[in-house]
Amino acid sequence: MRRISIAVLLLAFLATNVCAGQEKASKPAADTKAAKVARALSAAPANIAAGAKVVEVGADGKETVLREGTNGFTCFPGQPGVPGGQPVCGNAAALQWENDHDAHKPKPTNTEPGIEYMLAGGTDWSASDPYITSGTPIHEPPHWMIMWPFDPTITGLPTKPKQAGTWIMWAGTPWSHLMINQKP
Repeated sequence: MRRISIAVLLLAFLATNVCAGQEKASKPAADTKAAKVARALSAAPANIAAGAKVVEVGADGKETVLREGTNGFTCFPGQPGVPGGQPVCGNAAALQWENDHDAHKPKPTNTEPGIEYMLAGGTDWSASDPYITSGTPIHEPPHWMIMWPFDPTITGLPTKPKQAGTWIMWAGTPWSHLMINQKP
């Protein structure tokens, strides 16, 4: 009888520890400040990342500076697993373009082309509609962008997503921009 009691206790102990171990293993690692900074900087070439500011945008829209910068580029860690939530890094003109887009202004107000990097790749809801927020996301390879209106009838560039080369995203809208699918 004592052997059965010991065996039952041992099995209960093992089951508890195995379940606890599985619970710990299934929880994602903490998204530390260092992890967020590293993820944000993964968006840019090393020479840009070295001096870039890193900013996190909270669910409430509030920005928190995670690291100061010196070169005029700002990188964001994004929200992993969310379409459009990949790490991105841009200069002031690109950030103005993004802010105007997010505010649903009629067109961008930046007065010079913006440069953005997404060297970790990305996803978006649409290659043609800048405001769609559901559906089947498109997958984008590592790329960089020129945030300036481009017209496919003048440039001859394609308007469909490509895995390599350059194409115009959101063509025919004020938010059209070049997608250059390669690492610079």
